[in-house]
Amino acid sequence: MRTLVHPTMEAVRLEAILHALSDPVRARIFASIAGGACLQNCSAHAAIGDRVIPKSSLSQHFKVLREAGLIRSERHGVEVRNASRCAEVDQRFPGLIAAILDAHARDEERAAAASS
Repeated sequence: MRTLVHPTMEAVRLEAILHALSDPVRARIFASIAGGACLQNCSAHAAIGDRVIPKSSLSQHFKVLREAGLIRSERHGVEVRNASRCAEVDQRFPGLIAAILDAHARDEERAAAASS
């Protein structure tokens, strides 16, 4: 099995975080993980709303989030469980994650209001 890469917080780049959270699907996955109190497996995020995400795409989303330093992934048998690194990121970039997730939430609310 391949080793999961987790950058040190000193190696985390702002551009990588912005890139990772620029995708609405990744932002929703990360918001769900950040709001969770426990480790969540990848399959818990296989559906976003009524849209099912293929396993290959889901794996890529988790890889981008992990390599950006936003999540920590651990193998448990055949499962990979994920936890947020929000506290660590917030120490390095105070307020960044909250601002990005708030902006995504507002955009989703506007889109939902416009479609109804």
